[in-house]
Amino acid sequence: MKIIILGAGQVGSSLAENLAREANDVTVVDTNARLLQELQDRLDLRTVVGNATHPPVLERAGAQDAVMLIAVTNSDEANMIACQVAYTLYHTPTKIARVRAVEYLNHPQLFSPDALPVDVLISPEQLVTKYVKRLIEHPGALQVLDFAGGKVRLVAVRAYYGGPLVGQELRTLREHISGDHARVAAIFRRGKALIPEGSTVIEAGDEVFFVAARKNIRAVMGELRRLDKPVKRIILAGGGNIGKRLAQALESRYQVKIVERSPQRARAISQDLRRTIVLQGDAADEELLLEENIENTDVFCALTNDDEANILSGMLAKRLGARMVMSLINRAAYVDLVQESQDIDIAISPQQATIGTLLAHVRRGDVVMVHSLRRGAAEAIEAVAHGSSGTSKVVGRPIEDIKLPKGATIGCIVRGDQVLMAHHDLVIEPEDHVILFLVDKRRINEVERLFQVGVTFI
Repeated sequence: MKIIILGAGQVGSSLAENLAREANDVTVVDTNARLLQELQDRLDLRTVVGNATHPPVLERAGAQDAVMLIAVTNSDEANMIACQVAYTLYHTPTKIARVRAVEYLNHPQLFSPDALPVDVLISPEQLVTKYVKRLIEHPGALQVLDFAGGKVRLVAVRAYYGGPLVGQELRTLREHISGDHARVAAIFRRGKALIPEGSTVIEAGDEVFFVAARKNIRAVMGELRRLDKPVKRIILAGGGNIGKRLAQALESRYQVKIVERSPQRARAISQDLRRTIVLQGDAADEELLLEENIENTDVFCALTNDDEANILSGMLAKRLGARMVMSLINRAAYVDLVQESQDIDIAISPQQATIGTLLAHVRRGDVVMVHSLRRGAAEAIEAVAHGSSGTSKVVGRPIEDIKLPKGATIGCIVRGDQVLMAHHDLVIEPEDHVILFLVDKRRINEVERLFQVGVTFI
């Protein structure tokens, strides 16, 4: 697939890396020649130096026959104009734009073929807000991801000593939880992936990924770790777009405080928030945190634009007694360091959240959702089965007969309003939503081919 990526920043570079390694024809456009040279030294792709909104630059990038244009520059306006140019001059079939400003996002009528021809709108702030909200709703989870319109969730938890299922074989999960309500999709032990079998024994410290209907998540988590108390008190460090959005989403159910350094910004957001307490100050100020009873805080979430500030304030909050600490971190190297040190419970990467959403529109076959896991090494995928037993490699076949690539497992199937856990004799029907877990994303092409329909299917 011929794809043009506009912007070689962190999202653009990460996306280029993902797509180039999957044998796509990728061209990256940016005004920064040094960034482009670094990409070209590492990856098999083309680069073009220039302004992404200028027609001659897009022409040099191959816009005449590109299948997709993904605009992720640092400028909302440049991203929108580039989509307009690609639509008007080159009739590019799919145009994706990253737009951050709520002033644009609050007017969806702006984005249509008759106005700004953006086919897919990506808002990192919106994605991160939803992601953090799900984590707060499920205290103790490392990741919580939605599939099939929220009917199913994939949850990652760390197994603890004392969990009823720890030290037990996976096949006993049904005995612990009445009914067939969950399935373990993957286990990571000391950084290495294990494909779960019935005889697999869960050990303390394992990172366990399971799929379950939303109503059953808490029960499954209780089998793997001591259940954390529900969240009541939350402190958000940073009153930017994400901090403000998150406060608005949480303030009706929780006691929320925001710590914002800028007096002007603090005053402005305090007028828009109804029940949130807004404090003007530095979230890395020990005295301020102690005054605000950090030791009784259930969640401390550092959401400023400064990675170092988020890491330091998160570490301080943890040391002073906050029960769960999350920090927003943009640099991939910092994410890995923080996860390994365990000084901060959860490192939130906006790039990974954004890339997963973008990949869903790039995948072949009817892939409707992609979540990037374990810093991009693994993927969880929702694919829709089409066709018949004569035209499809999955329809009309029991799961045990489907030739999945090594390291891929089917977690569950959503059929209408039913959530069916995957078993060897479960037969896939047309229009089933299949939730798969892939521990080695290099095998993604094999999964895509499984869900492509043969030429005889109409």
